[in-house]
Amino acid sequence: QVQLVESGGGTVQAGGSLRLSCVASGRIFSNAAMGWFRQAPGKEREFVAAISWNSNIVRYADSVKGRFTISRGYAKETMDLQLNSLKFEDTAVYYCAATRPVSRTYATPASANYEYWGQGTQVTVSE
Repeated sequence: QVQLVESGGGTVQAGGSLRLSCVASGRIFSNAAMGWFRQAPGKEREFVAAISWNSNIVRYADSVKGRFTISRGYAKETMDLQLNSLKFEDTAVYYCAATRPVSRTYATPASANYEYWGQGTQVTVSE
């Protein structure tokens, strides 16, 4: 059974930092693209960051560029998101996602391209 499990969420003051982690199990994700999405209360889920299977390609939403950093572990089955200079508007549930194994190198912001999703971890930024 495929599982993605996020951790690292919490409450932080504006300007602070958090590090989110995602661990994949039950399937080999070494050649899958992965990404982070978030959903704030009353809003649609939105793209945050994505990374290719070999970490050669990364993409960020404009709203987080320069503040967030996505990375993957050596084993390719873990993924982190470093959140710096957090703002109130970053408050949301953050979801880890992975595509099916792919034969090309790409990082996609489109949620429809992701097959597997975690349960989410809450990030709350207080002003």
